[in-house]
Amino acid sequence: AMAQAQAVAQEKLHEATAHFNQLAQGLTTGINTSLVQPAGIKVDRSIHGPGDFIETNIVGTFRLLESVRGYWQALASEAQQQFRFLHVSTDEVYGSLSPQDPAFSENNKYEPNSPYSASKAASDHLVRAWHHTYGLPVLTTNCSNNYGPLHFPEKLIPLMIVNALAGKPLPVYGDGMQVRDWLYVKDHCSAIRRVLEGGQLGETYNVGGWNEKPNIEIVNTVCALLDEMRPRADGQSYATQITYVKDRPGHDRRYAIDARKLEKELGWRPAETFETGIRKTVAWYLDNAEWVANVQSGAYREWVTKQYQA
Repeated sequence: AMAQAQAVAQEKLHEATAHFNQLAQGLTTGINTSLVQPAGIKVDRSIHGPGDFIETNIVGTFRLLESVRGYWQALASEAQQQFRFLHVSTDEVYGSLSPQDPAFSENNKYEPNSPYSASKAASDHLVRAWHHTYGLPVLTTNCSNNYGPLHFPEKLIPLMIVNALAGKPLPVYGDGMQVRDWLYVKDHCSAIRRVLEGGQLGETYNVGGWNEKPNIEIVNTVCALLDEMRPRADGQSYATQITYVKDRPGHDRRYAIDARKLEKELGWRPAETFETGIRKTVAWYLDNAEWVANVQSGAYREWVTKQYQA
């Protein structure tokens, strides 16, 4: 089933590439923004199948840049001035931090450590090159870990919620002390809007939630909220389901975003604290069990079983 799912995914990637080639012909006047976030976003999947991520994040970004460049160059001068190509990237391109290191700023050198982050780093460089070579009016954002409603349940927070409610183990990589900076998805959207409205062309803006937390703390927080909002029938805490599993290859120890440039230049700050955002997130999954069931295909269940075996 997994092989079949991967074949389908590869077919869809080829279809997407074909659509990228046709984009210039399909675009109509009046479009003044291209917001781009290539779809290959799961580090674990990139380790087991890096080719898909090269195709999506590198080749896909190239195709989009070329299609949009053709469209942009055909615009009238005033429309060209108004047009923006915003590229959404990740903090993982900067590599890993020690506990003592300062948070990533826009001036950090690139040190990607996984096939996923390497492919995203390449896409960042392509966007930069198309700006400096062709004058394409680009903006780039590098964000920290997103969370919130509609998050696919192979990611940490929704996986913990879904597994906890199903009575399954809550798999935690290694010692669980990997640190991430968490950004509520609506805050990320508001940051993107601010960058589109006022960002300086050719510039990069880091977007973070000012919420550095180790993974095990995240899992325990989710368990505590579920204990409160949907208690187990046996009265025990969901935390009893926590299971430590073998760490994944090349697992970066810490990410942290310094978002002061965005804050200072464009006046943006996240509206949600982690405490308010995670409560909203857990509540959403409790209220939308049907959506969760619909996205959990047989291939997805096989992937989770394989990836998080102890």
